[in-house]
Amino acid sequence: MYEAHFGLAELPFSITPDTSFFFGSPHSQEGLNTLLVAARSGEGFIKITGEVGTGKTLLCRKFMAMLGDAFHTAYVPNPYLEPRALMLALADELEIVLPRDVDQHQLVKSLTVRLLELAARGKHVVLCLDEAQALPLESLEALRLLTNLETEKRKLLQIVLFGQPELNAHLASPKIRQLAQRITFHYHLGALRRDDLDYYLAHRLRVAGFTGARLFSAASVRRLYRATGGIPRLVNIVAHKSLMLAYGEGRHLVEKRHVALAAGDTIGTRPARAMRWAWLASAAALAAAGGITLALTR
Repeated sequence: MYEAHFGLAELPFSITPDTSFFFGSPHSQEGLNTLLVAARSGEGFIKITGEVGTGKTLLCRKFMAMLGDAFHTAYVPNPYLEPRALMLALADELEIVLPRDVDQHQLVKSLTVRLLELAARGKHVVLCLDEAQALPLESLEALRLLTNLETEKRKLLQIVLFGQPELNAHLASPKIRQLAQRITFHYHLGALRRDDLDYYLAHRLRVAGFTGARLFSAASVRRLYRATGGIPRLVNIVAHKSLMLAYGEGRHLVEKRHVALAAGDTIGTRPARAMRWAWLASAAALAAAGGITLALTR
């Protein structure tokens, strides 16, 4: 690839949620602070929402990495699970050994015993559910019942829901209104702001080993923001392709045209203004041709 050409130790714009690349933009830092404050205050339910590609999974992993030894974390990346399967997944994360034919009563009892054991050792248990908008309503209700487990001082289990905005629609259902009322901390993760994008690119390049002055021209950064709207996943994809194009030409600076070509090859990006004008010009030409044809046929 292009690492050696640009003086990089690794690829800087992978879409894998690597916490070493976590960038403390105003949105992501506020989200992280909300999570840490809520977890340390012992709140039962916490909710983080954000559009596709805004960095929820990376925020989740960064949050878990920062909790420290006083916490025992459990992570369920794909929560499209029925209530019993979800409880079995939690039991697995809590390292509970269960018989294959365990019944519901024994399953809940084993979870309770394990949570009490961890509490006695001074551990706070936090369950993080990614893609929580996919959780069936019955599973959300099962989670609420689990958070009823508590000592006189605190909850035995805290739950963090990470999901797309559709999660809010699920929580608005009257069937789980008790759960919605228990969400005391929540945050909506937004896209990068225009002023953050330069710092975001520089941060990821620095983590990847780049020591030069600048790899993306100012015009290319403006084009990158217009194309991606500051959505980090789209930024990463287009920036990676732009570096490939510059590398293919033997250039050491990414120009606006590299970004334009990369964006044109990426699903989900916004069309360039020039492309919109070209499309409008084509549409106008077709309309004019249609008018001429209509006039000739009258």
